Amino acid sequence: MNLKSLKYKSYYSKSNGDNVGKDFYIPTMSISKRYDRATGYFGSTIYILAWAALKDFVDYGGKMRIICSPYLSEKDQDAIDEGTRIKESDNVQVISDELRNIFGKKSLSAPERVLACLISLGTIEIKIAVGKEDINRLFHDKVGFFTDGENSVAFRGSINETYKGLSNDGNFESLDVFTSWGESNDVERLNGISADFQSIWDGKNSLIRAIDIPSDVKSLIKEHARKESSWSEAYDEILADIDEGLKWSADKKEGGRRPRKHQLNSLKNWEKNKRRGLFEHATGSGKTFTAMCAIRKCLEENCPVIILVPSVGLLNQWKEELEETFSDIRVSYLLCGGGNNNWKNDNLLESFTRPLRHESKRITLAVMDTAVTDTFLSKIVAHDKLLVVADEVHRMGSERKRNFFNVNAGYRLAMSATPQRYNDNEGTLSIINYFGGILPPKYTLQDAINDGVLCRYFYYPNVVKLAEDEQEQWDRISREISRNYAIANSSSTGMTPSLNQRIQRLLIERARIVKEARNKTRFAVEILKSKYREGQRWIVYCDNQEQLNHVLIALKEIGIRAYEYHSLLPEDVKKQTLLFFRQIGGVVVSIRCLDEGIDIPNTTHALILASSQNPREFIQRRGRILRKSDNKYHSYLYDALVLPNNFGESDKHAKMVETEILRAIEFGNMSEDPKCIVDLKLIAIRNNLDFNEINNGFEND
Repeated sequence: MNLKSLKYKSYYSKSNGDNVGKDFYIPTMSISKRYDRATGYFGSTIYILAWAALKDFVDYGGKMRIICSPYLSEKDQDAIDEGTRIKESDNVQVISDELRNIFGKKSLSAPERVLACLISLGTIEIKIAVGKEDINRLFHDKVGFFTDGENSVAFRGSINETYKGLSNDGNFESLDVFTSWGESNDVERLNGISADFQSIWDGKNSLIRAIDIPSDVKSLIKEHARKESSWSEAYDEILADIDEGLKWSADKKEGGRRPRKHQLNSLKNWEKNKRRGLFEHATGSGKTFTAMCAIRKCLEENCPVIILVPSVGLLNQWKEELEETFSDIRVSYLLCGGGNNNWKNDNLLESFTRPLRHESKRITLAVMDTAVTDTFLSKIVAHDKLLVVADEVHRMGSERKRNFFNVNAGYRLAMSATPQRYNDNEGTLSIINYFGGILPPKYTLQDAINDGVLCRYFYYPNVVKLAEDEQEQWDRISREISRNYAIANSSSTGMTPSLNQRIQRLLIERARIVKEARNKTRFAVEILKSKYREGQRWIVYCDNQEQLNHVLIALKEIGIRAYEYHSLLPEDVKKQTLLFFRQIGGVVVSIRCLDEGIDIPNTTHALILASSQNPREFIQRRGRILRKSDNKYHSYLYDALVLPNNFGESDKHAKMVETEILRAIEFGNMSEDPKCIVDLKLIAIRNNLDFNEINNGFEND
């Protein structure tokens, strides 16, 4: 069999219903002896491998050559905008760092092990392309060339091969195909693609230089390859995961999304735990899809499902995602809350939750505030086949919402990046006990970044000083707090409830000064004026409505497109705002309601004005902008650290500094730029603080 025996279309497009992987990519690779590929960035190289065709390709004696670009960070892009040349040595360093991110780990995932072995065997060769005369020019070609030794096929287009949940065919868009036995124009294009690739590979191109993988990274790759008895064992592991992914996937359509390794492990552990448990997975790591896989399994057994969400925005988002994912089956949906009141009529909620005696698939979607009412709870028919799913389950730990835990559902599933309720052990324990414990594996933000589920990020802490009158007020309240503590210590009764209440009120009042510091607005304007570029997508997190209004007005005065987004806006306005933001870009100025669940993966930048030390809030904010999307390779976080306007003049000021640094350390430890930690250490030194002794401790919001 040869390439000429295959039937090719001249144009493939996913939007036209073509299965580019199944119909073009996999059969072509299976019988080729050489595959030359030019692609955008090295980070996607590991996902170029078409798993269903790889063994045939290697057994056939195939060789793969890849030319790609290094990532450009925002700092590099700014240098280009300013006409500053990036040194070639800097680009080599970028390449080396990216390769070490993959191969510098103690253990590799199965796809990484396959890649390491095939590079070591010489089956795959990789070179990185940079501009020869102008190092700032980015190589971003997307072409490929297959040959079986006699016949050849080339393609060009917006093809973007990614490794979505061990899917066989990835995420293709569209491409044009040219064959060596086709029309003369096709042959001319094919020969041109092949000649251009070869020219770059051989170092004969006058504009582009192809750099080999650095020798120290080659040593890392060979070391990992020596640890593997056979690349085919890792390949078989991948195929086994693909089969299991197909079995568990919520999306059964051809080419549909498949669960990743951590999602599969969690689902299997949920099954072992009698279909009960809580997924503690990082924001943006696919909690919703993991839950939908479990939901699908129960629907196939005709189990009714109740899904609890904290907001109307999430209610609608869940409904849309469920309809899209379950489009191959007929599912009835009942919405409860946010103006959806049909559940109260004609025993509708009872019929949606009672045991089903025929093939029927029913999902009840409810806002938590509605679901915990006595009326709602009285209409649920609880039984051993009812599945209860709670998104952002930490919201269920309040005394009123714990009423729902009287519902004796047989199957239970909960998700949260931060299930622990800070300063509320009782609420946390009630959640964990009802849902059956936190299931392994926990999947942290660092795990998601390392696995390429979330993108890497740069963190820039910036000092914002209190105004003089704000500092005076902060100092006055601090003196009052100290005075009340002194009274408690000197009194025979000690800390009385009324005295403790007074101190707590003063602490909140003092914290509010930092949260609402006026200079934050000026900081926001300065950052956006210097850093914002048309087409980017920024979120500005504000603490309250007044701060949001000040920022909106200031941004509009300097001509920056900005939209507000908060819980008081009508639902249709919020929906249109996010739609416009996704399509056009700009700046969204928000209060908290973007912290949980709302999905805007193409957000590239965040500016944090809200000074909360609640880990849940800043973890959610960071996760919001680390979600991956097309042509997004890094995210950027700018943070306002509010400090006293008289550095180091009072020991009491150290508390303010320590509180701000605590949050910044959490952000900075995973940043791609270690300089931010150096900056934080300098701030600590200037305020007579030992950076290494600052332990985690978060103020109560």
